[in-house]
Amino acid sequence: MGGAHSRDGLLESSDSEQEEEENEQIYEDASEGGSEKRVKTPSSLDDVEAKLKALKLKYSSNNHNANVKNAVKLYLHIGGNSPAAKWVISEKFITYSFVKTRRLDGDDDDDEEDDEEDDEVEEGFWILKIGSKIRSKVGPDMQLKTLADQRRGDFVAKGVWALKFFTEQDYNAFLVQFQSCTFENTHGFEATDENKLKIYGKDFIVWAKPEAADDSMWEDADDSFSKSPGSATPVRANQDLKEEFEEAANGGIQSLALGALDNSFLVSNNGIQVVKNFAHGIQGKGAFVNFGGGGSSSSSNLVHSTPKKTLLMKAETNMLLMSPLAEGKLHSTGLHQLDIETGKVVTEWRFGKDGTEITMRDITNDSKGSQLDPVGSTFLGLDDNRLCRWDMRDRHGIVQNLADSNSNMNTPVLNWAQGHQFSRGTNFQCFATTGDGSVVVGSLDGKIRLYSINSMRMAKTAFPGLGSPVTHVDVTFDGKWIVGTTDTYLVVICTVFTDKDGKTKNGFAGRMGNRIAAPRLLKLTPLDSHLAGVNNKFHNAQFSWVTENGRQERHIVATVGKFSVIWNFQQVKDGSHECYRSQQGLKSCYCYKIVLRDDSIVESRFMHDKFAVTDSPEAPLVIATPMKVSSFSMSNRR
Repeated sequence: MGGAHSRDGLLESSDSEQEEEENEQIYEDASEGGSEKRVKTPSSLDDVEAKLKALKLKYSSNNHNANVKNAVKLYLHIGGNSPAAKWVISEKFITYSFVKTRRLDGDDDDDEEDDEEDDEVEEGFWILKIGSKIRSKVGPDMQLKTLADQRRGDFVAKGVWALKFFTEQDYNAFLVQFQSCTFENTHGFEATDENKLKIYGKDFIVWAKPEAADDSMWEDADDSFSKSPGSATPVRANQDLKEEFEEAANGGIQSLALGALDNSFLVSNNGIQVVKNFAHGIQGKGAFVNFGGGGSSSSSNLVHSTPKKTLLMKAETNMLLMSPLAEGKLHSTGLHQLDIETGKVVTEWRFGKDGTEITMRDITNDSKGSQLDPVGSTFLGLDDNRLCRWDMRDRHGIVQNLADSNSNMNTPVLNWAQGHQFSRGTNFQCFATTGDGSVVVGSLDGKIRLYSINSMRMAKTAFPGLGSPVTHVDVTFDGKWIVGTTDTYLVVICTVFTDKDGKTKNGFAGRMGNRIAAPRLLKLTPLDSHLAGVNNKFHNAQFSWVTENGRQERHIVATVGKFSVIWNFQQVKDGSHECYRSQQGLKSCYCYKIVLRDDSIVESRFMHDKFAVTDSPEAPLVIATPMKVSSFSMSNRR
């Protein structure tokens, strides 16, 4: 599942009546599950093509359907991911149109044809109509995948479909209309050059016109990547994932806190389970810290509010636990500090500034490796319009007395050490840090901002959004690459640029000019997206974990529903990769591996690079579901 192109073959269109009869027989065979005819059905579309060619049919170069506006052949994918899965012809000849409407479930009277002239632009959104079978809002949710060499586009619309165009001109015209409608549905403006400039800015206009982008930074990065000691990832078609360990948990796993030392931690509804780190994954049921134990009133407060965010600190001997104010909300007014060695909550902290209680929606370490610092006392906090650094050292040198912590007045307030409260409108959602402590922040409007270690007031670089909220971000140790998570795709950004003096820098150190690379998108194929489920969205895409200069991240992993999806990062950066051939618009990579679990996945993360072994190009991948945790090795077995 995933990454393979074997499911991309479709029957070539033809005017031959014999071919159409053959196609009809194939469709009938696919509809008669369990019949004797099904056995005679070719096992793949390649076999179908070979059978048709064996009939020595005459293929006409002049198709009589080509004169009909917006004429296409429509295919439907049946059988899901089963061995019987195949493409079948739904309509040999059908027309499509882009129309503007106020209701997705409306009728033709609610629609405005795209070629009608009207002085007043109607409010509403663009949909794609294909005959009476398909009516879908145009946008990323359709997961359109284009194959120019086949004059074809695959997409999701309550099923998986493919449009086969009769001419290259028809194919190109469809793409232009689809992209224009997507832009207007996303940004609320007509897809003119002026409006694209307004959305992206002059320095990032190549995001709207990737064919004019400078991709040399991607290629240069590939060169340095392959030359780094021990960093090149073997790209082998037979590379597989081998499951090493599987552990049943105490139930209700909410998050995974991976350690780089001896232990990792499973945070569940009732407490924290300690597991051991090995070269092939995490294993072993260690101590269990119950949120209601320890005899402190602080820990008892955790019983009714499971922490949604955890942070290891002080050489992984302490853990910060942040719980939301209420179910369904991410914001919190404080956190608990757990001493892992004693299994007790030692302090309950409040977030406050200038005598006023404030909230945080996310916390993270000062840098990629700061959880290993034995004396570290600071961490970063993020709220909708705040970015700051908190210090756990009490300015008055007073240690909290847990016996007196019942009153909110006695709960110590964290020291606001550095930061900025922005005017309304930034809508920060998530953030991450580099090896040197620079900060990347993702926002509701899709913007990704880069802050240097010296300033949280002004972003050095602000990448424009592609229209979808960024729900999670990660960055490589060296700060050269960023991956942002949206509901329907991942966006990979290169921060490297050349300044006016010819020096190579990254966007955390200086403002990037207009000589920038266009981002690349990581997507599921329409079929895998459909199989993942309509309500399942991408979350928590992360690079593999390194905390040492000179070492390179090899993979990107993300979760969607019951799928853990892994991309080879070197392959993503390779401009000659087969996924990018004959694509229009931003380059999208569909080559990945999928690990399927029996339950929805809570989190998928690679262990620290130190746990990589000689016969594996990557440290183990750990996948947690609510009831168990599994570890996988990237194997080179043939």
